[in-house]
Amino acid sequence: MAVEIRVPQLAESISEATVGKWSVKAGDSVARDQLLVELETDKVTVEVNATEAGTVGEILAAEGATVKVGDLLATIAAGAGGAKPAPKPAAAPAAAPAPAPVAAPVAAPVAAKAAGQPLPAAAKAAAEANLDVSGVSGSGKDGRVTKGDVAALLAAGAAAPAAAPAAPSGPRANAAREERKPMSKLRQVIARRLKEAQNTAAMLTTFNEVDMTALMAARKTYVDGFEKKHGVRLGFMSFFVKACVQALKEFPAVNAEIEGTDVVFKNYYNIGCAVSTPTGLVVPVLRDADQMSFAGVEKTIGDFGKRARDGKLGLDELQGGTFSISNGGVFGSLMSTPILNPPQSAILGMHKIQDRPMAVNGQVVIRPMMYLALSYDHRIIDGREAVSFLVRVKESIEDPQRLLFEV
Repeated sequence: MAVEIRVPQLAESISEATVGKWSVKAGDSVARDQLLVELETDKVTVEVNATEAGTVGEILAAEGATVKVGDLLATIAAGAGGAKPAPKPAAAPAAAPAPAPVAAPVAAPVAAKAAGQPLPAAAKAAAEANLDVSGVSGSGKDGRVTKGDVAALLAAGAAAPAAAPAAPSGPRANAAREERKPMSKLRQVIARRLKEAQNTAAMLTTFNEVDMTALMAARKTYVDGFEKKHGVRLGFMSFFVKACVQALKEFPAVNAEIEGTDVVFKNYYNIGCAVSTPTGLVVPVLRDADQMSFAGVEKTIGDFGKRARDGKLGLDELQGGTFSISNGGVFGSLMSTPILNPPQSAILGMHKIQDRPMAVNGQVVIRPMMYLALSYDHRIIDGREAVSFLVRVKESIEDPQRLLFEV
């Protein structure tokens, strides 16, 4: 009995996909749930697995083809399957690439197997835009670049022809002891966006310091019970997310953005939480953070961190933020001036908790202190609003009960 393999239901609002890499070919024996093919959408890469064990019959959708939900991809002759037949000639459309010893010096994009190489539709879109994605770590499986990654690079301005690197001004005295490597395309995009933020916004940073004594005591009291009930450790980020949301409600300009000659005030709170990965910084977004519990915030941030390091975050999870938080303290940073994440107008920087002598009620005592930094766009956020926002965050952290009563 032939089993039909069709395009599954994709993400909401997505009706078509591009056929990526086939992991099997006609005549191969496959097990139930074995990966057959990857389908690339504008947002994510979808894996299609075998629904039954058997032998692959005809493959009806070639790599690079556009398919819709419900379209027939391939057939499988159900059953244990016989021995795998000899491979088809290399001229067959779905045949595997030639073995390495006879491979052409430059492989076609559709034959790329190494991590970070573009999927067929991504390679086509990049070629049409004259965009080099060879150094990009994509969001697809094994770091492969998807069509959505190309779209994100284009939106970030990567489509413009890359300027030629500045020629060396002359012989370098220690050239023999130096190593020169070209910047990856992703790093170039990050650099360009950060510089654009500096060039566009009237960026200013205000500082304050927060006494972490009460928060650390509350966390110590409830950390074990919290983990036992919710299955996740109680960290500091959930307190800061909640404190920021509460302050954003009081000072809406900090949650706004400039669009043309308008200021767009957002009555929702999508908080971006910066995560460092081997390929660069990403800022996944906690959507409607005001409606999330402490446990929900901690679980989501933990999941973001794991999937960010594995390169499995979807593009939609990195978009739509209204305010960001960056925690340089996990790396030991004592103080910094974070850069805005456009089009957002403000970002909070958290730093290392360090014991310092403080004057309290006329006496010098040792307290765990953290410097806070708020970088903001002075075009729409006045100094009074920025300072007051940061003071409100400080007050909520120093007296965590304020978060419970929303005062």
